[in-house]
Amino acid sequence: MYNGWIGVDLDGTLVKYDSEAFSPTHVGEPVPLMVERVKGWLADGIEVRIFTARVASTSFNREEARSAIKKWCLEHIGVELDVTAEKDYGMIELWDDRCVQVEENTGRAIQNAKSG
Repeated sequence: MYNGWIGVDLDGTLVKYDSEAFSPTHVGEPVPLMVERVKGWLADGIEVRIFTARVASTSFNREEARSAIKKWCLEHIGVELDVTAEKDYGMIELWDDRCVQVEENTGRAIQNAKSG
């Protein structure tokens, strides 16, 4: 059993990003590789949370978005996952199409970054 949780970005990572992504209740088609990865983590007893700006405190329709995402998770993953826009000390990984991993305490990018 892991102590902590894995965050998985929604648009462009767990679901295919499309022009309707700005609608709070539209959730795109699943990205099969990520869906299977999430199911594997869950089977291994790892907590997984959806990490998305759609439910940020500045999002006008965040509860509608949260409800639509939970419904999508139930349909495609088989369980409702927690949906958040906040990191905490329990997060052990974040899977996201926009992240650049940085070596701890150095500022050095671990992978080739698109900028800087």
